[in-house]
Amino acid sequence: MLWRTPIWPRRTRSGWPASTEIRRLLMATYEYLCSRCGPFDVKLEIGTAPKAYGCPVCAGAARRMYSSPGLALTPNAVAALHVREEQAREAPAVVSQVPPRRRVPRHPHPALSRLPRL
Repeated sequence: MLWRTPIWPRRTRSGWPASTEIRRLLMATYEYLCSRCGPFDVKLEIGTAPKAYGCPVCAGAARRMYSSPGLALTPNAVAALHVREEQAREAPAVVSQVPPRRRVPRHPHPALSRLPRL
């Protein structure tokens, strides 16, 4: 079996990747609107998106569209956590006393009942 070494970005003396390497690794999705073909997405390095981009279908000039980030794909648990954090920021829960300790019911293992008793 042939083992490949992973391709990691070049690192600086501090051990972190060089800023140009980080920028190359970080890609963003930009939306463009072609007047003939309609909207399409392009993945480019962060901060390098031009105002106009060539349409992949008709090769015409397409202008960049600005839209909200794709937060709709956030899992429900993460979205609920964000809502809870925002509510706690506005009106944190106030506790007047220490909550009572919950007792965890202990269920012995079923095999213990078959052991001989002394």
